[in-house]
Parts: sequence; structure tokens; C-alpha cells
Amino acid sequence: MRGGLAGFYIFLACIALGVAAIGGVGSASKALTGGLAERGRAILGGDLALTLSHRPIAEEERSFLAQYGQVSEIASLRAMARKVDGSDQLLVEVKAVDDLYPTVGDVRVATKPDQAADVKALFAGAEGSDGGVLVAPLLLDRFGLSVGDQITIGTSTLTIAGNIRSEPDALATGVGFGPRVLMNLETLEKTELVQPGSIVRYTTRLKLDGDNSQARLQQIEADLKEAFPDAGWRIQSRGNAAEGLSRNIERFAAFLVLVGLASLITGGVGIANAVRAFVASRQTTIASYKCLGAPGRLVVLIYLVQITLIALIAILIGLFFAMLVPFGLALALPDNLPIASQSVFPFELLKAATFGLLTAWLFSMWPLLRARSIPATALFRDQVAPQSYKSNWQDWALLAVIAGLLIALVLVTAQVTQVAAIFLAGMAVVFVSLRLIAWMIMSIARRVPRIRQVIPRLAISNLHRPGALTPSVSLSLGLGLSLLVTLVMIDMNLQQQLTGNLQEKAPNFFFINIQSNSIDGFEDHLTKLAPSGEVQKVPMLRGRVVSLKGIPASEYEPPEGARWVLRGDRGVTYSATPPENSTLVEGEWWDADYKGKPLVSFAEEEARELGLSIGDELEVSVLGRTIKVEIANLRRIEWESMGINFIMVFSPNTFAGAPHAFLATLTLDGKGDVADQEASILKSTSADFPTVTSVRVGDALDRVNDLVRQLAWGMRAASSLAVIASILVLAGALAAGQRERIYDAVILKTLGASRVQVLAAYSLEYALLGLVTAGFALLIGNGAAYLVLDNVMELPFTSQPLVAFLTVLIAVIVTISLGLAGTLKSLSAKPARILRAG
Repeated sequence: MRGGLAGFYIFLACIALGVAAIGGVGSASKALTGGLAERGRAILGGDLALTLSHRPIAEEERSFLAQYGQVSEIASLRAMARKVDGSDQLLVEVKAVDDLYPTVGDVRVATKPDQAADVKALFAGAEGSDGGVLVAPLLLDRFGLSVGDQITIGTSTLTIAGNIRSEPDALATGVGFGPRVLMNLETLEKTELVQPGSIVRYTTRLKLDGDNSQARLQQIEADLKEAFPDAGWRIQSRGNAAEGLSRNIERFAAFLVLVGLASLITGGVGIANAVRAFVASRQTTIASYKCLGAPGRLVVLIYLVQITLIALIAILIGLFFAMLVPFGLALALPDNLPIASQSVFPFELLKAATFGLLTAWLFSMWPLLRARSIPATALFRDQVAPQSYKSNWQDWALLAVIAGLLIALVLVTAQVTQVAAIFLAGMAVVFVSLRLIAWMIMSIARRVPRIRQVIPRLAISNLHRPGALTPSVSLSLGLGLSLLVTLVMIDMNLQQQLTGNLQEKAPNFFFINIQSNSIDGFEDHLTKLAPSGEVQKVPMLRGRVVSLKGIPASEYEPPEGARWVLRGDRGVTYSATPPENSTLVEGEWWDADYKGKPLVSFAEEEARELGLSIGDELEVSVLGRTIKVEIANLRRIEWESMGINFIMVFSPNTFAGAPHAFLATLTLDGKGDVADQEASILKSTSADFPTVTSVRVGDALDRVNDLVRQLAWGMRAASSLAVIASILVLAGALAAGQRERIYDAVILKTLGASRVQVLAAYSLEYALLGLVTAGFALLIGNGAAYLVLDNVMELPFTSQPLVAFLTVLIAVIVTISLGLAGTLKSLSAKPARILRAG
């Protein structure tokens, strides 16, 4: 260790980068989910929340809750906001609250951002209209309005009483497709938006009096389920106030951790190169130890301790930067996204440190074991006549133990074990593939007929000669490029689907909350506006699965991909005939005049994942009533059509006489200026049917596309770590081969080669390496992207020629640039001094 860290800078960088990525992502995830848990009461608006569709809770249920504390209520729905003159309209997310709101936390408005707003007073202060509302800044910007101006929602004219800066419970409502409009329940009634069957979500919140411990909260939840077993509501407590957001954060963090681990494993090649160079520089010392009688195990232990100490230095550097991540999040994130009060997360840092140490040991062990097994006399000759290393079963057993510990750590700490297992298998396949590719390159180069031109002959010889850079460059460059191509291909295909394919297949509009008594007039209205367009309409209700095959939905354990079916309410409908965009694959459809036991048609894929089959019974809560139905058939649904599709379609007798609204779609023929047609239809429909909510599909897809684009930036940032690790490893590999390059250059110059010839030979060698490696990385990356898109996301895969061209270009430029940067020193070396030293 007296020689310092010279030669270990790549080693340090690779470990520190991977540890910082894994520890930083883990700490960020815990900081965000911990913040959501700490502020769960404010996010939920109380200690307990009961959610129902179509109706508020009954008076008996409300009285039951009132014995435990303060009960408040909100109603949420989508609607159309319009300028008073009708010149513009916008989809908005309406939240109607009672006089107790907010029961926990404060609402802040832009005019007084540092103090709590008196919501009740702001609502009551509007004169000359049907009420006051608070609106999000986006609505003001879109309409060009300011506080004090008026807008129209439903049949009411409302005064903008304030510009919302923050809501304490904003995260509980999830991601919306429009800006928030906050009003009181009395104003909502005046708008006439709420009609029989309208899609309205009612949330009743309970703020406990006195003891608000978790034990009491769990007991109240159990009492509710016992007292009202068929209520059909969804119960949330402050512990899972933003359950969906927490789950998504954890999933995305799990993905980023795997990418960080990929960068760490990629850096393992650099670790191996650094240790190999270190051992090579100590060969004389090691040989001396052996000549003096030191056993091979002692030699390995001496240098393993040194490498472990260096690895610990790198791990500490990585942990330092990982610890800074939560503090950076606190400064960068908006106020409504809480950060945990705890700033350091020991388990996440320990996990990252363990990953770093195991990776350092795994990739360091092979060159150390090689030095142990080769005789002392051979070590003295190793520089000029490298000896082959014959491993024994003890060596393989040691490597298997370290690799097994690393694999076990990945699987045990993974959010989704199956995904982690696939990742590990993929990394193993890529490693083996790249090693085979390197062997193929060397084998083919060895068999190339002798070329008369000096420069090509030197370049090809360098690809397969002893000590060639081919294995190191293929691994380092190939790993980074493969991961980069995979993520970029997935990103570009998703963008293409959202901006191209889906918009071409999807209808132009969805219309919701169309009342039964106006559906015929609404259809005539659309036909007049778009005579050549296609109109589809279906009954629309909201329902929640209560039990499956006699097992409560809360106790049912479906696979991860099917859990969304059981979370919250789902859109449901009824039909006398099989719906479009679906194919009956099992069972038979009921007769048009069927009057027997309520039946349901279930989506085939989701039914398989949930373990359901024809004849199984479900209990579904619709309109506050629990209905027992039997699965009559299974349908294959074409979700990619973006048309009207439902997981569950019921027989018409199931909802005979029940109040409900209709859902309709309009698909234009695509002729003429579609944007102008859509604007005209939206304006006319909002004016003539003010209580109908019009959703322009293009706007919704743009919103989704924005979210995907933001996630993609996170993916790109994460993948850049692997690319940086690859570049570091590549630079280290080229630096490790610098000694041999100096000898080569000196011999060539002594034999009469000019600098230009030497430089040209090296450039051609690096270009060939970069070109071939990039080609194979494209194959691996495209294959991995295809598997993810086709098997996981169930989306079509399209090749991207631009990605292929840029990948090859980047690979060639990076390889030549780094290679020549290390070669320049060899060109300036003095032949006499090098030959005397050799």
C-alpha cells in the first residue's frame, strides 16, 4: 500500500459509482415513502377514509363513524369548465368539500402563500354568481383569467375566489387529467353535474377524537367491516393514504437499483482489469514470496486485504454521495411531495456497501487466484511468456460462494423477486455472450489471410495477439451499449405508441355522464356535428369486486400484474350482445331476453391471472348494492384499440331498473382539419350539454406521454451510470494495456515504422473493435427490448435505424478517442530507454 492508489483510480470510480447509485436510489425511495407515511393523516384528510362511487354513505353509516370523531365528506368528479362567453373550455377535476374542510393541514392560495386560507369565507365571498371556487394556476393560464373573474361549470356561473397554491390532500386523489377546481358541496348541487348514475366518487373521512393510535384505528376498521359487511366501500387508513404513489415510487426505485447494480457489475470488468494490472506489477514480489516458502493462500490473503481496504475507500466515497441524495430531494421537490424527517437510511446504505464489497471480491478473486496457482519460476517469465491458469474445484467453489451471496442479496432485497431473477439471468447471458463475441473476434482475426498492407495487418494482428485488448473492450463497451440500446429502444417504442399508433386507432372523444333521458338527443347532436363520424354508446356504472370464489378481495392474493383489477372501482356495463373490440374465447353469450341468475363476462387474460374460470362466483358492489354473479364466458379484449372496453360486462337483467349514465365515443373519419373539427365539437357539446364531460383522447394521451417522458428521463439518467461505468472500464482496459503498447510502438519504430503508420494501425484496431462490439450490442439490446415490450408491456416492437446508426457511431468514436489518448504516450517514448529497461 506504500505505492498509494496509483493504478486503482478506475477501480475506485467503478465501485464508488455503483454504490452511490444503489444507495442513493434506495435512500431516495425511503425518503419519499417515509414522508408519505409521516404525513399520511394530512394526505388522507383524517385517520380513516371510506370511498364509494355514485352515492355518499348512508346516514346510519355516518352516525356509526361519528361516535369515534369528526366526520367530513368530499365528492370528486370530472367536468367541463368554460369561459362565460363560451369561447374556450377545459376538462377539470372537481373536488367539492363540506364546511369542515380541511380537517387536517391547510389550503394555501397564491395571494397569501404563507398563511392558511379561510376556505369557507372564500367560497361565501363570491357575489353575483352561484358560488365561489378555488382553481389551479393552469386553468387561469389557459383561459387568460384572474381572481375575481367568472367561469361556467355545468349549469352554474361561478366566481374564481382564489388561485390554489397547495392542498394538504392533493396526493390522495392521484394524477388527474385536468386542473383542480375546489368548491363546496352546495355549489356542486347547483351545477346539476350530479345526476342519477353520474360517475362521482364520494369520500367520507374520519378524524379520531382522543386516542388515535394505530391499534385503535385497526379496531375501528374491523368494527366497520363487521357492522356493514355489504357496504361495498373501499377503506383507507392514514398508513396507506397515498398507496398508489408509494407503490409506484418503490417499483421505479427497484428498477433504478437494478440499473445501478448493472453499472456496478459493468464496473466489475474494470475492477478485474485494475487488480490484474496490480498483480502484474507485483509479480516479482509475489515470486520472491513463493521462493522464500510463502504458501499461495498467504499471498492471496495479503493482496486481498489490500484490495479490500481500497474497496472500502471507494465504498465510503459512494456512501457519502448516496447520503446527500435525500437532502438534494428536499431542495428540489415541490412542497406537496413530502420528504421523511429521517435523512439517513442505514439499511439502504449497508445494502449498497455490501453490493460494492461482494462485487469487488468477485471480480478481484480470479487474477489473485491465478497468481497463487502459477509457480514462482513461471511468474518471472509471465511478462514475456504468459502461462495458462488451470483452476481447481476449490477456486470455483470460492467464486460460487461469493457469486451466490451477491445473487441472494439481489433476490432478498428486490421489490419483485421475479424481475430481479430475470435481470440476473439477463446479465449472465449478456456476459457470456460478450465473452463469446470476444473469442469469435479473436478467432476470426487469427484466421484472416495474411494482408500485404502493413497497417491493416498490424491492426488485425493486435486483435488476437497475447494480451490483446479485445476481451476487455468487448465486455466493457458491449455491456454499456447493450443496456443503453435496450432502454432507448423501449423509450422510443413507447413514445411511438403514444404519439402515433394509439392516436391513430383511438376514438377522438370520450363522453361521460350522459343521462339516460338525453342519450338519444346527444347521439343526434354528435351525428349532426360529424355526419361521417362513428358514434358508439354503452351504459356506464362503477363497481368494485368484493369477493372472488367466496374469498374477500382484501384477502385474495393475485399475481402482481392482476392486482389492479381488485384495487378500487372499475367501470362496468351490461349488454345483450358481445361488445365490439373483444372476442368470445370460452363459454357462450346469454340470450338477448335472458332473465335468470345474474351473469358476467370476464376478460380472459385477467381471469387467468386471478385464477378464475367459467362457473366461478363473484360479488360486486354497484350503486351501494352487493350483487352475486356467475362467470358465464371469457373474452379476449383488444385494449390497444383504445375503444370502449370493460373487464366485466353483465347480463342486462343484473341492473334492471337501476339508475345509470351512458358512455359514448366519437371517431372522426380523419378527413379535413381534424384539430378544427375537434375544437368545434368540444365547444358545441360543452354549450349544449353542460353536464356532460368531454374528454379529448389526444389531450389525455399527451398527458400520459408527458408522464412517460418524465419517467424516461429517469431511466436515461440511470442508464447513463452504466454507460459512464463502461467508459471508465474501457479507459482502464486501455490504460492497463499501455505498457504493451509502448513496447509495440518502440519495436515498430526501431524497425522503421513512422508515427503516422503506428497511429493508423492503432486507430484501425480500435475502430474494428468498436464497430464489431456495437453491432453485437445492437443485437443484444434489440432482443432485450423486444422481450420487454412483447412479453411484459404487450406492445409491438419496431426497429429504430437512427438508434443503430448512433450506437455504432458512438462506439467507434469513444473507442478510437480513448484508445488514441492512451497511445500518444507510447508514440513519444524513447526507444533506447525502453529497450534498456526491458
